[in-house]
Amino acid sequence: MSVTIDISGLPQERIVFEISPLAELGMALHALAEPGHHPALHGWATATSAGLKPDLADRLCEADFLWRQTFSDVFMPFAGLASAVSAASATSGASGAPTISGGGAPGATLAEDLDLLDRLDDERFVSAALEFVCSSDYTEGGPSALLDPRRRDRALELATLRGPRQLDFTRRLLRDPTGVRAWLRRLFEDCDRAFFADTWARVLPTLAADARHKTELLRRKGLADALRAVSPALTVDEEHTRITADKLGEGRATAVDRAVGAGLTLLPSSHGWPHLMVLHAPGWRPVIHYPVGSPSLPGAAPVELLQRRMAALSHPLRMRLCRHLARAPYTTSELVESFGITAPEVSRHLGVLKRAQLVSTRRRGRYVLHQLDVGAVARLGSDFLETVLR
Repeated sequence: MSVTIDISGLPQERIVFEISPLAELGMALHALAEPGHHPALHGWATATSAGLKPDLADRLCEADFLWRQTFSDVFMPFAGLASAVSAASATSGASGAPTISGGGAPGATLAEDLDLLDRLDDERFVSAALEFVCSSDYTEGGPSALLDPRRRDRALELATLRGPRQLDFTRRLLRDPTGVRAWLRRLFEDCDRAFFADTWARVLPTLAADARHKTELLRRKGLADALRAVSPALTVDEEHTRITADKLGEGRATAVDRAVGAGLTLLPSSHGWPHLMVLHAPGWRPVIHYPVGSPSLPGAAPVELLQRRMAALSHPLRMRLCRHLARAPYTTSELVESFGITAPEVSRHLGVLKRAQLVSTRRRGRYVLHQLDVGAVARLGSDFLETVLR
């Protein structure tokens, strides 16, 4: 399984390393919502969460599914806007490489990134915001739930399974996308005032330096070496026609779509480890969002428990289940929908994972939610953790 990016005929100068305040805000919000994924950020997450005013904390809870169980494409709106590069319009970005005019590059400030988000048409915005319930439609393209009654009904049905907050958000989004846009922008601006401006000022030098270094590596040694420096999970074929991201998920993207503009952007993140994100939605330019640095993790579990866990993870379907359950709690019905297998089969695999103490369950009303114990997985080693969270 992997995500591939078609780069056939793409000039190397259209592969750029940039930085994005909005994308980094998204990863920071994810780290606050899922501190178990980011042990090295525990101190920052604890202090930041403790300092949030109750009103802001409540509003973040209203929309945390945009960054908790998925990493919504709303955080990279530049990739969904048509772009064009010309000798007259090209400017220099943070990495020193030419940026793409007309929305093809992230903004230099959070306000500029939010302006780009405002420029996304309603269909793109709604589709990106509904990834948390429409992930199975992510690679299909086609009309959004705003125009397609079938997708609208399906989005509401799946949002119901995720709880009242998600259902309310979905209803508001489909009824009034303009109002939700304005609400979301105010939320991100309040995050900036509350904590992110200071956080961005701290990480900006590191991210800018990484982007410059990778740009120079790409120029001097070529794409294969630059990708290897980004992540060992990224490779390019000998003909330089396809980049492959070794992930448990599957997907395809093209960096040579004339409709939106050719190009591939790579964004470093200080809050991202162990996640390697690949934006591969149809009609968007692909983006690789990669972590800078990786912390050390605690040691292994007792031998007997380790044996049970390794046996539980020897089945490829259970590995894929772990990927889903690492991001958010899921009901059995949702897993049946995602994997296309029967409820008894899902229950059987979940039982194996529970006996290995890798999955926990909790009840919410009449639904039973299952979630991966990320701390337990971390004890198996960083290779496995990075694979399921990549």
